[in-house]
Amino acid sequence: MADKAARIVRAGAGTRPVMIAIAGDSAAGKTTLTRGLVEALGPERCVSICVDDYHRYDRTERRGLPFTALHPDCNHLDIMEQHLQLLAGGQPILKPVYDHGTGELTRPELVEPRRFVIVEGLFPMHSKLARACFDVTVYLDPPEDIRKGWKLARDTEKRGYSPAQVLAELDRRTTESAAYVHPQRSHADVVVRFAPIPARDDPPGTPLSAELLLRPTIRHPDLRDVLGRDATCREASGRDRTMHLKLGRDTDGRPVDTLHVHGYVPVEESRTLQKAIWALLDQPGAVPDGLGTVGAAVRSEPLAITQLLLLFHLLDAA
Repeated sequence: MADKAARIVRAGAGTRPVMIAIAGDSAAGKTTLTRGLVEALGPERCVSICVDDYHRYDRTERRGLPFTALHPDCNHLDIMEQHLQLLAGGQPILKPVYDHGTGELTRPELVEPRRFVIVEGLFPMHSKLARACFDVTVYLDPPEDIRKGWKLARDTEKRGYSPAQVLAELDRRTTESAAYVHPQRSHADVVVRFAPIPARDDPPGTPLSAELLLRPTIRHPDLRDVLGRDATCREASGRDRTMHLKLGRDTDGRPVDTLHVHGYVPVEESRTLQKAIWALLDQPGAVPDGLGTVGAAVRSEPLAITQLLLLFHLLDAA
């Protein structure tokens, strides 16, 4: 089915799921970002899937292959596209399952679409047909040194790899990552980068700052009035802006807004912005709890604002 036809089917499907794609390289933070969205929306309204489950080979089989899991030939992307079309049309799928702990392909699971469907992984925006299934597309683009540190910690602590194995696999994946994963960045409505602020010597434990490229491919909330107020933009000392919106240039030279949220933003200022975004949606109740959770008892205000901005797009599309 052509991508245009897919959009026509979705438009005529009545009450259909609202779908968001969250793409990025391995250990870019996709699962952490997704977890907060699922918790905020609730399991009765939201389901999430990881398209890394569409690996064609298990870990043992991949050892003898001339490519890695980041190569399209190592994944059933054709089946993934079919399943995304079914979900976009409100139909259930029998999704494959890849166990990252054991590296084995296990029994498929039935996935019933709910009001919101979050699709995260290496390749959710790989093709034009896949991209046509989504209302919102996001690409996570952390600096390589930070991403490699996250991958080293995750794969050694949770997936049974040694540090040497992780570093060797990172080297093997470099070319394929650049060729097949990174190009999805150019198709994202929102590009998110969590990173330290250059030239700042923040104390240990300061959360990473967030930089959100807001492309005009979808309607973003108008934050200019909120961010224009001194009370929400400046530190208590008045020396620096902790949240600001800048007009810059995209990779193709076109003008684009970029939202900056510094890691040291005071909680009260972050909450002011979150309340302003929530108010634009006219939703009942307060801003959802649980946003910004990185780990046990660790909260990041830049992450919370990022998740809330994506919630705005999901609820607005609904």
